[in-house]
Amino acid sequence: MKGWERGDEIIDRVEQALISILLSLMILISFLQIVLRNVFATGISWTDPLVRNLVLWVGFVGAAIATREGRHITINAIPRWIPPRGKAIIGIITQVFSFFICGLLTFAALKFIRNEAIMGSITFLGIPAWVPQIILPITFGLMAIRFGLRSLKDLSTPIQADTKPKRGRK
Repeated sequence: MKGWERGDEIIDRVEQALISILLSLMILISFLQIVLRNVFATGISWTDPLVRNLVLWVGFVGAAIATREGRHITINAIPRWIPPRGKAIIGIITQVFSFFICGLLTFAALKFIRNEAIMGSITFLGIPAWVPQIILPITFGLMAIRFGLRSLKDLSTPIQADTKPKRGRK
């Protein structure tokens, strides 16, 4: 197993654990808030912003997991009618394009985080607003790396020739 594959496997385990913990925490806090509001006519003021940020984290960690598993959003209308060689070429182009887009989004997210830190916005419990938003550049960067590595892997794999069984008379 190559070093980057081992590293990706470790990151995947962290992602799986993180999404399980965050989702469980989100459900638990939401349930607690519902019970407090409906039974005791009270609530905890910082739980709603916390749950909003947990939704952000669960969504972005989920997107990183989907990218690793190749289950991200794709448009498969055209590849249905294209031969295997064409599908492979379109796949490589799509991976490279996704790599560049995620790289640009990583850069934009880093710029956004820097601006949030400069502005000094505060979120719940006195936590700086950029702290929960740090998931944006992390996951976009991770997705860019995964798309880039998959592009390199696909480029290093020979594209199979279009082979269709010949039908007709011998």
